[in-house]
Amino acid sequence: MPTSETGPAETAATSRPAARVPIDRKRQPSGDEARARAMKAAIGVIAEKGAAALRMSDIAERAGMSTGHILYHFGKKDRLLLEVLAWSQADLWARFQSAVDQAASPAEKLDLFVRYYLPRDQGDERYALWTQVLAQGHDEAGRQILTELLDGWDERLAAIVREGVDLGHFADVDLPEFTIRAVAMLSGLSEDVMFGRSRWRHASPHAFALAALERELRPAGRR
Repeated sequence: MPTSETGPAETAATSRPAARVPIDRKRQPSGDEARARAMKAAIGVIAEKGAAALRMSDIAERAGMSTGHILYHFGKKDRLLLEVLAWSQADLWARFQSAVDQAASPAEKLDLFVRYYLPRDQGDERYALWTQVLAQGHDEAGRQILTELLDGWDERLAAIVREGVDLGHFADVDLPEFTIRAVAMLSGLSEDVMFGRSRWRHASPHAFALAALERELRPAGRR
């Protein structure tokens, strides 16, 4: 469940469009800025109050907008969590890609992947949103959206590792198995951080995760 900060530029893995919740075509957004403000407000309210206690009026108050304007952007409440999550991940991926485009090597891109995947701290609202969404029941369409969002991170990691292998910077690992192990480790560390495990009070989960991945990707004969 990647969250916090946020493959090589223009690869298939990094350029695929983000998963989107179907939106009623009769509703036309009043502008990207207003929609972003509504989405950011929703993320904060969901993190604080949880999905069960969420009211559209709470989002409206946080965003400084009318309740009617919020309904205009979100439509039905039962799709709100998925729609907010899809927007949040698209925003995160855009910032991740911008950072990756400036990276000089696959090693730097791997560092960025870990940094953007892990929550910043115990109060990370994006990770709290993921937790709320995964706790809900979803129909087949909802499950497909969540699968695409999760797969998107796997594909971005695979693209980075593939580039590193091609350049001789990384060992030639079994890419599907490596990706599963890496993402599982990062997800476990993320849960630790959000729970507030004492082991991370004086240690960096980012440094721990990156060192573990680098050890596995280090070519034979290199220290």
